Amino acid sequence: MPNTYLVKINGRPCLQTDDGLFALSDAVPSFDMLLQDVAAGDVLTVLNDARAELLDADTVTFQPPLDNQEVWAAGVTYKRSEEAREEESGHRLLYTHVYNAERPEVFFKANGIDVVGNGDEAGIRYDATWSVPEPELTVVFNAQHEVVGFTIGNDMSSRDIEGANPLYLPQAKVYDYSCVVGPRVWLMPNQDEWVDVTIQMTIDRDGEQVFAGETSTAQLNRTLADLRDYLGRCKHFPRGVYLMTGTGIVPPDEFTLNAGDTIRIAIEPIGVLNNQVVVVGPFDGQG
Repeated sequence: MPNTYLVKINGRPCLQTDDGLFALSDAVPSFDMLLQDVAAGDVLTVLNDARAELLDADTVTFQPPLDNQEVWAAGVTYKRSEEAREEESGHRLLYTHVYNAERPEVFFKANGIDVVGNGDEAGIRYDATWSVPEPELTVVFNAQHEVVGFTIGNDMSSRDIEGANPLYLPQAKVYDYSCVVGPRVWLMPNQDEWVDVTIQMTIDRDGEQVFAGETSTAQLNRTLADLRDYLGRCKHFPRGVYLMTGTGIVPPDEFTLNAGDTIRIAIEPIGVLNNQVVVVGPFDGQG
């Protein structure tokens, strides 16, 4: 079955298939409408029926593939992540418990308006000394908590801040340019198990590769149904929601990102998410 993708161009959803890149009619004006009003099982039909103008992919600018959806994240879903959290914090029993507990760790990451995409700048906090990217398969759910598809996420994180105290996790995770999503949504309506994909990440500095890592969704300790259940148990997402599913790639403890580094995350067949690192803050509170 050919792969089909949802992308965003000029503020509107567009359809990308083996036949090309298509603008959509006003029948599908936004990601908000699609994820709020269309059942997952009808998504491909609705999008194909809305095909309009054929676009030239080489002359358009792709934007983060979402509108006003919230982005949430799951933590400690890979064994490597559990080990890294223990190493950075010294709270060995805490993270072992999270990894093995019935209830997963899920937390808010960003509002859609704050998400950056492929080719944009990804941020590290000026007051952090140990910053890393976290490459993650990201699930796209509609308002009915049905799976619509998958994209790539980068949950930029300050390991020293989170390691100082687990209660500092929001400061370590939520700041400007810390949530990266893209380049497109791989449409897989009503998928109820993890897709079998490899996640790869490289980091370049001054033209040289300083880190490379790889994992796969086979290493996930949580099921897709488990994360979906806990995310939506007592929280309604009327425009759908994106869920980053945790990272299994963690650079060594002596590594930290620098301004100017280039992060490349690849998940086939979704594509590649490229970003250059910038320092965020300090701000003077004037906007």
